[in-house]
Amino acid sequence: MTRGTQARAALCARYEKDPKGYASGKRFFAFEPGIYGHTTVRKALMEAQHGKCAFCESKFDHIAYGDVEHFRPKAGCLQVEDGPLLRPGYYWLSYEWGNLYLSCVLCNQRFKRNLFPLRVARSRARYHGGRISIEKPLLIDPGHDDPERFIGFRSEVPYAVGNNVRARVTIGALGLDRTELMEQRRERLTLLWALRVVAESGKPEAVAAQEKLAEMVQAPSEYSSMAKAFLREPARRRTVSARKKTGHPGRSGSNARKAQQGRSGKR
Repeated sequence: MTRGTQARAALCARYEKDPKGYASGKRFFAFEPGIYGHTTVRKALMEAQHGKCAFCESKFDHIAYGDVEHFRPKAGCLQVEDGPLLRPGYYWLSYEWGNLYLSCVLCNQRFKRNLFPLRVARSRARYHGGRISIEKPLLIDPGHDDPERFIGFRSEVPYAVGNNVRARVTIGALGLDRTELMEQRRERLTLLWALRVVAESGKPEAVAAQEKLAEMVQAPSEYSSMAKAFLREPARRRTVSARKKTGHPGRSGSNARKAQQGRSGKR
């Protein structure tokens, strides 16, 4: 609201002096991480997101600061993973609150990086006078969309509700089905199943278990979307899923394999 507003105006002024240079990639913008990554911004994002990654819902505030992620990449963007880097990126959104999220390092640096695919590539806004309102992003925006409308869970495995294309692209681009992440969800699922058994037992501990289950589906809880999906399942299906959970091999798609091989990129 202060330094960011001034810095945005300066970026736009630089572009207007040499639009062809920035469009060709011969000229580059210099960004100020001290603004979008300022302590006050990080703190506000951490509070708004309950200490969870905006994309995978993993809690990380106790072990890492996380990355301030630009939903629309600031320096350059990719329509497809192995495609050309399109410059300039959404430089004018570098300091916009609505374009900032706190992300775990894996979701940001190993998976999403500069990816920002659109349903219609030619509709992309290429400078600050463009209209992002006509873009149709294929990635689900956790601050504007309701992810649970698009992504469901079968046990710990995310899937595209109704085979929705945005969900499929988001799961792949962010590695939401990566093996390590599903292992963490599976541990959570084990606890959910155990609590459900106690909650339905009629024993004195049932009330405490019910209260804990009610807590685990609230936004501040880790993997709350998966928890809600689990508790919505009929009891028979939950029991069958729980019996299989220890033997579930996990799913490792193309993105998960690339994650294991190691990926890096600059934003």
